[in-house]
Amino acid sequence: MFRPFRGLLVLGVAALVLSACGGSAGTPTNDPSSASASVSSSASPSASESASPSAAGTPAPDPSSAGTSLTVDYREDGERTSTTWTLQCDGATPEGSSDAPDPAAACAALADRGTALFAAPDANLMCTQIIKGHQRARVTGTVNGEAVDQTFSLRDGCQIGRWESLTALLGPAEGNL
Repeated sequence: MFRPFRGLLVLGVAALVLSACGGSAGTPTNDPSSASASVSSSASPSASESASPSAAGTPAPDPSSAGTSLTVDYREDGERTSTTWTLQCDGATPEGSSDAPDPAAACAALADRGTALFAAPDANLMCTQIIKGHQRARVTGTVNGEAVDQTFSLRDGCQIGRWESLTALLGPAEGNL
């Protein structure tokens, strides 16, 4: 009697599960505003928040005026640093002796998307099992006043995609197996 409805029930449950995952077309949701949407606006500040300098009357630094300063340690073999380069930006403009592969494009991308470019793939995202190479790159520093400490590799489709989104900073995702 309920057999025709079982298929609809399974489809309904699957739709609910997928809608709870967030993002679209397999893209992880990294919008910080979506994480704070569930926080009540009437919540009182925690002890650590009330003890911060900005709460004590000292204005917090403006992250947009902090600029970007990054160091990339590139590891050709995946183990030992073979090359190091830096990137300094004032907004979308490279500064100083930036020697990243394409400083102008890297600064423009970071000015446009900020630290979102460094986001790790969602843990529930299935990635193609493609190894393009052993290379690794570790990026440390700040982007608009936000700390960055991320490692990139060419060891699966998601990691290759992360690398390719920062080609101007990391160089082309050309592996050597």
